[in-house]
Amino acid sequence: MKALEHHEFHTGLNATFGELDGFEIVIQYDAPELEFARLTASVGVIDLSPRGRVCLLGEDRVKFLHGQVTNDVNRLQTGQGCYSAITDNKGRIQSDLNIHLLENEILLDFEPGLTAMLTERLERFIVADDVEVCDVAEAFGLISIQGPNSEPALNRLDLGVAPPADLHHAVTAVEHDTLGQLYLVYLPRLNSPGFDLYAPMNAVPAIFDKLISAAKDEDGGPVGWNAFDAARIAAGIPRFGQDMTPANLAPEAGIEDRAISYSKGCYIGQEILNRLHNFAQVNKSLQRLAISGDRRPETGDAIFVGEKKAGSLTSVTTLPTTGERLALGYVRKEFANAETGFNGKGFTAKIIQPT
Repeated sequence: MKALEHHEFHTGLNATFGELDGFEIVIQYDAPELEFARLTASVGVIDLSPRGRVCLLGEDRVKFLHGQVTNDVNRLQTGQGCYSAITDNKGRIQSDLNIHLLENEILLDFEPGLTAMLTERLERFIVADDVEVCDVAEAFGLISIQGPNSEPALNRLDLGVAPPADLHHAVTAVEHDTLGQLYLVYLPRLNSPGFDLYAPMNAVPAIFDKLISAAKDEDGGPVGWNAFDAARIAAGIPRFGQDMTPANLAPEAGIEDRAISYSKGCYIGQEILNRLHNFAQVNKSLQRLAISGDRRPETGDAIFVGEKKAGSLTSVTTLPTTGERLALGYVRKEFANAETGFNGKGFTAKIIQPT
């Protein structure tokens, strides 16, 4: 397991630690219901530095990346970005990622543990292009500020620029002798307002501390992975490696509208995805489910309509504020409108719309 940068700093905030995809993470700082309420009703600050970050450099970086991902990179201007995916030649997801076009590089942000695979995948297709792939996770940390009061909390930092208002847009926040250059991105990760702040790794503790103080003024504070993941599931947002894997076609996971352009030029997997979009339907789709019954289900549990298997669960949570049990899971298309819901081992499930 790779140790979390600034472990001792988080220990000083009463953090408890766990593991995610081979990386140490903060599980929680405070009571679960308090942290969940911060993300859903005020503002929560989370250290997402274990996520992967690489930069593309070189004159051909935009053209090259456009031919590697599912979304339209050519349309982006400096300071803009998008959500996208990388697929194999069968249209199956190798990773989802956030793309940010900065002044001199393209920054890619993705789930922990994928840097080596994505670097190899990208470098394999660099032939005559002027492109270099650089791992910047050691140099730059990632702090995320999520929740309805995230913008007022950010404004208390007086970064010298207004927080960006458009999705995936980035601004250079400040260049300071102590903190260094900061990049601020508007990126709601939980279907409510939210921002990502990229900062030199050695400045992360000071910035995290300032953000916690600002969040407390808005009735918020630090949050760990458990609360963040519960809020993610409640919002119906899939996570790569959990709810979508290399076994899934991108449209199955419900990311089609956000991640795929059907009018852009060629990329690996395009032929399959365009054919599927124009002439067919996926056999299953990711759904948000309400769970009831005596037993709390586990990831991987099957769901049925009568004796027929209808799908399986990929993420399960119990909301710490209400005790409500929710899950994400794949449901076969022939059962997507099952009015009676689904039965599992010791529980029942029913499709509900994300909040």
